[in-house]
Amino acid sequence: MKRKLIAAIGVAGMVVSIAACGGGGGGAKSDSGGKVGPDGYKGQTLTVWAMDGSTPDTWQKDVTAAFEKKTGAKLKFEVQQWNGIQQKLTTALSEQNPPDVFEVGNTQTPAYAKTGGLADLGDLKSSIGADWAESMNKSAVSDGKQYAAPWFVVNRVVIYNKKIWADAGIKDTPKTRDEFYKDLQTIGKKTGAEPLYLPGQNWYHFVGLTIGEGAELVKKDGDKYVSNLADPKVAAAMETYKKFQALSKAPKDKDEATPQQAEVFAKGRTGAFIGMGWESALAVKANPKIEKEIGYFTIPGATADKPEGVFLGGSNLAVAAGSKKQDLAKEFLKIALSDKFEGQLAKEGGVIPNKAALQSNLKGNAAAEAAAPAAAGGGTTPLIPEWAPVENAPNPIKTYMTAVLKGKSPAAAAQQVQAEFDKRLSQKQ
Repeated sequence: MKRKLIAAIGVAGMVVSIAACGGGGGGAKSDSGGKVGPDGYKGQTLTVWAMDGSTPDTWQKDVTAAFEKKTGAKLKFEVQQWNGIQQKLTTALSEQNPPDVFEVGNTQTPAYAKTGGLADLGDLKSSIGADWAESMNKSAVSDGKQYAAPWFVVNRVVIYNKKIWADAGIKDTPKTRDEFYKDLQTIGKKTGAEPLYLPGQNWYHFVGLTIGEGAELVKKDGDKYVSNLADPKVAAAMETYKKFQALSKAPKDKDEATPQQAEVFAKGRTGAFIGMGWESALAVKANPKIEKEIGYFTIPGATADKPEGVFLGGSNLAVAAGSKKQDLAKEFLKIALSDKFEGQLAKEGGVIPNKAALQSNLKGNAAAEAAAPAAAGGGTTPLIPEWAPVENAPNPIKTYMTAVLKGKSPAAAAQQVQAEFDKRLSQKQ
């Protein structure tokens, strides 16, 4: 999985108004008359926009062959870059010939659905999506309608130094939050290593903790959304973060990229850090000798039967409401999202598939195997178009976290950022 993809999929897109392209109720009708088979779509070409790093070469080749054999049409993949994709897609969906099918970040999907740029895929959900993972499918639904199909997600795990844990006398990986904390304390007492590298503003991990608490980051106040950071459940998540961050020497006012936490880990003096599976490759690049010492485990939750809450960053597949090839586009989705090809994508890309039953395809990929158990209980940032400006720097959630870590109560810190948080939620999209 390419780093640029994973780095981008957690970022909510800033989406401006998309001109309605036939509305969200199914869009323009297919030229094929609904026929399926080598002659049904002969002479047509379906255009699919996929983001850089999302479609492994073999997967793309095999899906193309299956699609063209079944439909008689041609399939054209066009690889897109994450940088600038929101504006490019916004423009494309307002034109006469948009891409027929496109990949869209899961947190971006509601904003595009609101504008009328996405076709209603309710019939597809009925035919092939009965066992789509609920935690993944939530981002594909807006106002009760299915405007996209869940494709894949990734989430954070604990990446640890096996030698340091062994030197501390720890034989098994922890299964509960308390066990995790005690193991880190043991590392601090019995080795010279920093138990955990956890910077003060690793805010996607904090979002995961709020999900684990059943908390919401925003709430409705009349007809608008406002900050919900003052909720006691959010405070509980922040107290958990603070407890673990106290074991770290990482700065309280920086995020995981300043400095790159994997490069800190690469020095071999850190017991563990919480990050994406791909970050271990950064550590190995910085210090190849550490590769044999790297291990992974699921972030432990309050009880052994339920992993910690995690932020699910991922992608959905959508059909442009303005596409003139609606039926053909759905034929592509039936193939691409079939158990065969969804499983192949998981195996080749190391991503979590949209059905729990397909997670067996992750076997042998240690990072993905560690991530998978938490996916069912994971979630996202608020799935509302108004959310996007909240993430712009300086992110008020990061400000809140640092304030708590430097001594303010969660309630006082929430009050400190309330006005700015609410201001961003009220910005016009």
